[in-house]
Amino acid sequence: MIPVEKIATVIQARMSSTRLPYKVMLSLAGKPLLQRLYERVNASVLKGSVIIATSTDSSDDPVENFCKSEGIRCYRGSLNDLLQRHLGAAETIGAEFVIKIPSDVPLIDTGVIGRVVTEFFRDGAGYDYLSNLHPATYPDGNDVEIMKIDALRKADREATKDFEREHTTPYLWENPHLFKIGNVTWETGYDYSMSHRWTIDYEEDYLFIKTVYDELWSPDYHFSMIDILNLLDRKPSIAAINSKFAGVNWYRHHLNELHTISSEQTKIL
Repeated sequence: MIPVEKIATVIQARMSSTRLPYKVMLSLAGKPLLQRLYERVNASVLKGSVIIATSTDSSDDPVENFCKSEGIRCYRGSLNDLLQRHLGAAETIGAEFVIKIPSDVPLIDTGVIGRVVTEFFRDGAGYDYLSNLHPATYPDGNDVEIMKIDALRKADREATKDFEREHTTPYLWENPHLFKIGNVTWETGYDYSMSHRWTIDYEEDYLFIKTVYDELWSPDYHFSMIDILNLLDRKPSIAAINSKFAGVNWYRHHLNELHTISSEQTKIL
């Protein structure tokens, strides 16, 4: 049995995005992006307790105010040390397992969250850290990572590089000799990680995601990854909105430091 009561799902969120400021409050189907993301994550029966983790910087006061208005748990920690922020958020509720969801994935499929969590707790698996990112195969924007809090504490004690702390989990997946690491691949056998971009960093990404919401959102149904793929098959002009950024991610800035990431897993602009 999966110990749902011991799981904390942490959604990191801030207002001061470098490339697209205030993106978490941009409107999707009439509500802030952060609310739409929360709704999709909260629909997972395996999410445990959901916490939005923002910073103590005054620029992030709107995030805390939003959480208060919607009755959502909120934790405030370091602006740049996301490793500390995730650990602090999980410890406030005594969690033993932590699911990490970034704030830039408002199209995340609830079923993907369930698949990763179910594999983590599979009898005999014994993972310290599991994700669907190493290597990634799902359309970019379905990022799910889950780890034991003791592994996160060890990373917090020992990670010293700026990117290890800013991106929370590199110390775990870059040190497979220290942790039991696993990966979940897309069951279709396809790899859309470098061709389908459903995450948000640029204005074009927002226009793409907003169009998907305008086409598919319903108050009674959380549209799925398959619904999106079917939409893009019918209307390929939607996929073209942000296709020039497909494959772009933060790895490109640290290829000379990352030992488990190759140049084929990122796109240089």
